[in-house]
Amino acid sequence: MGISLFLLPVHSGAADSLNPNQPFAESKTKKVAIVIDDFGNNMDGTTEMLNLPIPFTVAVMPFLPSTKQDAQLAHDKGHEVILHLPMEPVRGKKSWLGPGAITTDLSSDEIHKRIVAAIEDVPYAIGINNHMGSKATADERVMNILVDICKEKNLILLDSRTTPHSLIGKLAGQKGVPFSENQLFFDDLYTYSHISKQMVKFKKFVKDRDLVIAIGHVGPPGKKTAQVIKEAIPTIQKDATFVPLSQTVNLNAR
Repeated sequence: MGISLFLLPVHSGAADSLNPNQPFAESKTKKVAIVIDDFGNNMDGTTEMLNLPIPFTVAVMPFLPSTKQDAQLAHDKGHEVILHLPMEPVRGKKSWLGPGAITTDLSSDEIHKRIVAAIEDVPYAIGINNHMGSKATADERVMNILVDICKEKNLILLDSRTTPHSLIGKLAGQKGVPFSENQLFFDDLYTYSHISKQMVKFKKFVKDRDLVIAIGHVGPPGKKTAQVIKEAIPTIQKDATFVPLSQTVNLNAR
């Protein structure tokens, strides 16, 4: 699954000063990347999201009824696919995670086995982000295994930032694994009002930053989130270019 992306400079985890000779600096084009989580279970909003007229990244959960179908549909429409890997949260039931979840009570061998199996279950995946995971992403043993697998398989990482204690960025930077970090959730609450307010915040980020990464979801908020994104596209495109996640890994700065 290696792609030419990995010839790019790797983000070290610290704020980077862009080379003024780089095309990014010359064009002065702001970049925005939207990742939509929770594909793989025939969730509400799947069709609406996949029909959005912009490039975005589709995060597909493994071992679910429409895992392969959703990954194939996304790929056929030209969208980038990543594995949305279920990981243990600080609060919440393990049953919420779905099959093959990564929990901190597993042996290192079992964690490795589960991550590799999940990667193999999602066609076209070029990277991984975490589903939940506020406990697992703060666990150094677990995250070392994840980052090592990504390095071995030439995968990128997106830290969904479900906890400020996440070690993904630190360890990925140390090991030379390309990564980015989420900056905003559109739909952590499912109301149209909240999603619209988050879009206002997103647009402000676009004005203030050269790169913005945000996450939305299919499922309960899916149709609402898709509608809010669709309505905002013309305004955002006045200031920024929508890009897939792989085009953010060497630009992301905290």
